[in-house]
Amino acid sequence: MSPMERAWFKSSYSGSAGDSCVEVAVTERAVRVRDSKDVTRPHLAVGRAEWSRFVTTFAGPQDSAGLL
Repeated sequence: MSPMERAWFKSSYSGSAGDSCVEVAVTERAVRVRDSKDVTRPHLAVGRAEWSRFVTTFAGPQDSAGLL
């Protein structure tokens, strides 16, 4: 599946002015993160377990349910 075919969504924690947005796409084996201002640039891919630890660490367990 190409990056353009993935179901990307914007983070609810991105800037409200739309100028500092991050988009995320969850696949079977990885979570992919990209800059929404330039979707043609390469994206970052991390394992699902690593993403879960990242989100839990920075968002906290009670806030991370929708991000995992």
